[in-house]
Amino acid sequence: MPEITKELYEKLAEKKVSREEIFEGHIVHLVKDTIELPNGAPATREVCLHNGAVCVVPVTDKAEIIMERQFRYPFDEVIWEIPAGKLDKGETDELLAAARELREETGYTADNYTFIGYIYPSPAILSEKIAMYVATGLHKGEQELDADEFLDVVKVPFDEVVKMIMENKIPDAKTQTAVLKAKLLLGY
Repeated sequence: MPEITKELYEKLAEKKVSREEIFEGHIVHLVKDTIELPNGAPATREVCLHNGAVCVVPVTDKAEIIMERQFRYPFDEVIWEIPAGKLDKGETDELLAAARELREETGYTADNYTFIGYIYPSPAILSEKIAMYVATGLHKGEQELDADEFLDVVKVPFDEVVKMIMENKIPDAKTQTAVLKAKLLLGY
């Protein structure tokens, strides 16, 4: 596969000229940047800045995935997802965050975590970068949900989750990507 060289980067890169702060909330920070395109022309970019996040594909010894069903306000739907959560401001240890989210949301801890890459959910407008992990050697404990967190945790056979993804019953990008990568990694 052709690599992205320094020359290609310089040919395609947009340069920030100035930034206007639009909104800074608890989770997102919206800015409007004036940029210079590769051909020298001016343009604007509205960008939602995000601290980043983690997600975990927790796989049992019986080839089940610990899945969550959660209401997602922007879509007015309950959707299937794997355990995930945002990084706290200034937090840099993605593995510790992944272990925390797995424990808090599902009650499970894991003996083994394997990093399987990053996903950029919406790279044209959102700076969120999600670190993806597979967790094995699971041990059941108690959930430690946040006061505003309501989840239904369910064990689902790995093959069934893949089938649900392929039938568009799981539209969540991080879940699709992480589960399909985990399937290839683990050979299920």
